[in-house]
Amino acid sequence: MSERISREELVQIYNIEITFFDELVDSGLLNIETDNEIRYLMYEDLPTFERFTNWHYDLEINLPGLEVIHNMLQKMENLNQINRELMQKLSAISDKYEDI
Repeated sequence: MSERISREELVQIYNIEITFFDELVDSGLLNIETDNEIRYLMYEDLPTFERFTNWHYDLEINLPGLEVIHNMLQKMENLNQINRELMQKLSAISDKYEDI
């Protein structure tokens, strides 16, 4: 089983409101596991949780703002991946024509 941390532990460690955690889950920004009615966040998702927590509490960004920022960053990441793939194809084509 993967490493995980309970919602209650996160609330204590990060000093956040339990409703904020639940709102992140309800909006689909966080994926959790539930075991015996206890909600768990996987350790691999901690950086995402910390980012949302920092944006919300330090920068005072509300949940809709978090959703917009998250979606924009995902789109940027996808576009960067497409750009890398296109650059690789262009480089391969360029190398092919240099040999002619």
